[in-house]
Amino acid sequence: MWLMNYITKNSITAPNAVKGNVNQSKGSIDVTSSGEHKKLKFCYPYGVVSVPPIGEEAIVLPTDDSEVGLGVIAKSEGLSEGEIMLYSKGGASIVLKNDGRVIINGKEF
Repeated sequence: MWLMNYITKNSITAPNAVKGNVNQSKGSIDVTSSGEHKKLKFCYPYGVVSVPPIGEEAIVLPTDDSEVGLGVIAKSEGLSEGEIMLYSKGGASIVLKNDGRVIINGKEF
């Protein structure tokens, strides 16, 4: 019994996510943390696709046969709980407010 507990405790390590910086995003997405993570596929909600800009902090998670990027670390944009913002590197944005307003590039609809 003690041998099985020792082997289990000391030989099985759960995969850990790592944080690093996007260093390439044209052609493939590469992230550098304590190691190199190349040609990553990123996970997004269905219908949403993005290419993270170079320099953004990304989270990488090992899987059974490869690694995936879970996304980039969001920056606080002054949103209230439950509100959503989509934005691009170039400055375009859409904000869905809790009261039903939609703000597109600063104009309220």
